[in-house]
Amino acid sequence: MIPALLLALALIMPLAAEAQQGGRAYRLGVLLQTVPDPSNPRSPLGLLITALRELGYVEGQNLGVEYRYADDKVERLPALARELVQLKLDAIVPVGPHAIRAARDATTTIPIVMLGGADPIAAGLVTSLARPGGNITGVLIAPGLSLVGKKLELLREVVPRAARIGFLSPDSSGAQGQAAAALKAAASLNVKLIIAPVQAGNYDRAFETMVAERPSAVYVANSPVFMQDRKRIIEAVAKLRLPAIYEWLEQVQDGGLMSYGSSLTWVSQRVAAYIALVFKGTNPGDLPIEQPSRFDLVINLKTAKALGLTIPPSLLLRADQVIE
Repeated sequence: MIPALLLALALIMPLAAEAQQGGRAYRLGVLLQTVPDPSNPRSPLGLLITALRELGYVEGQNLGVEYRYADDKVERLPALARELVQLKLDAIVPVGPHAIRAARDATTTIPIVMLGGADPIAAGLVTSLARPGGNITGVLIAPGLSLVGKKLELLREVVPRAARIGFLSPDSSGAQGQAAAALKAAASLNVKLIIAPVQAGNYDRAFETMVAERPSAVYVANSPVFMQDRKRIIEAVAKLRLPAIYEWLEQVQDGGLMSYGSSLTWVSQRVAAYIALVFKGTNPGDLPIEQPSRFDLVINLKTAKALGLTIPPSLLLRADQVIE
C-alpha cells in the first residue's frame, strides 16, 4: 500500500500545483439521489469539494460544477444523467449505486469517477477492479460486503441477548447485496433480521416496519444517502432507545452509538485525486477501482450512557476512538 500511495502522491502533487497556477477551467458533473445539505461540509459532497480545493481545483475559479439531484426519486436519475452528458463535461461523479448505474448507462465516453457502491463487478458495472476498462473508475466505501457480518457481531457484543435486529436499508432494490449478506450473517448468529427499506425518503414508514417486530438493536446500512440524512436517522433511533451501529465516524460524532467502517474523508480525497488525474488525460479505465484497507471502530460513551448500556471493556479496548 505504501509504494502505491507514494506513487499516487507523486502523480497528484504536480497536478495540484498546475491547477493552482491557472490554466484551463474544468467542468465536473455530480449526480446524487438525494439533495445534500449545502451547509454541511462533512457530507460526501462537501468533503469532495473540499478535497478538490486542496488539489487546486476551486469551484467558481478553475472548476465549474454541474449538480443534479433526484430528490430521492430513483426513477429521475437516468434523465438527470443524460442532462449531464449533454453538457460536454470533463468528468462525472455519481454518488451511490443507482446514480452510478444511471451515469454508466448514459455515456461510454465521458469519464466516470464513482463514489461509493458495494460490488461493481456483481452489479455488472465493470469486469475487474484492477483494470475496470471503459470509461469508469472510482473508490468503494467498503471492500465488497465483507464488513456486514463483522458489524452484526459487534452489535451482538453490545446486546448479547438480541434475538431481533432491525436492518435499515437505503432501498429495497439498491441494497439487495447488503441485505442478503446481513441475512446470511444473522442466521449464523441465530438472529432474526428485520429488513426495513427506506423508499422515496420515507423514514417514518421504514421505522414503523421495524418497530412492529420489536427489535433489540438497529443496523444502519452503508449508504451515502444515510450519511447525508444521518441526523434524522440518529434522532429516530434515539426516540426508540435502541443501540445502533453505523458506517462512519461522523455518524457517531453526531450521536450514533458506534460505527465500524472506512473514512469518508479518505474516500472523498481519493475520488478527488482520481478526478485530477482524469482532468489531465488519464484514461479512467486504466485506474484501478480503489477499496479502503483500514476500518475503524468508534464508540460514543455519552450515547451508551443515555441508553443505559454498559459497553464491554473488551470492546472498548479494541476501539480506535472513544467519544466521551
